Amino acid sequence: MTLQLTISLATQQLFVHDSDGHGNEWLIRQFSVSTAAKGAGEQNGSFQTPRGRHLIAEKIGEDAPMYAAFRGRKQTGEIWTSQLGTADPQRDWILSRILWLAGCEPGKNQGGNVDTQARYIYIHGTHAEDRIGTPCSHGCIRMNNADVIDVFDLVETGTAVDIIEQ
Repeated sequence: MTLQLTISLATQQLFVHDSDGHGNEWLIRQFSVSTAAKGAGEQNGSFQTPRGRHLIAEKIGEDAPMYAAFRGRKQTGEIWTSQLGTADPQRDWILSRILWLAGCEPGKNQGGNVDTQARYIYIHGTHAEDRIGTPCSHGCIRMNNADVIDVFDLVETGTAVDIIEQ
């Protein structure tokens, strides 16, 4: 069995597929997400969600509490609350788990000024759970915190992630 993730920018959905290696594939889970408010794009500094084939390069935050906050991929010791959010309203809270993506397509999402991993593009939990389903991130794929923990527990490093426009 081989898991694969597909993220649809058009529907703001993440699909978890399984396959048997013989051409048979089936949907096993589906989650709402939020991708970039500025749409799709690969350029560094664009604040857009990169398209194409990616892999999960690193899984960060195993066993962290739900709503644990991260900066620089390290737990800060904070557990997000609405009071923390109010105290720091401009902060892009990265919570619960991080799946760090690496592009697989040289010149499109790998290398140079279009490198997904160098852009620090993640699938991660968010403080803005009420906005899931609408594009509002700075480029990452945001998920409800319980959902990102579920996905984190399902996938392995090296799992394929396709980010598609339709």
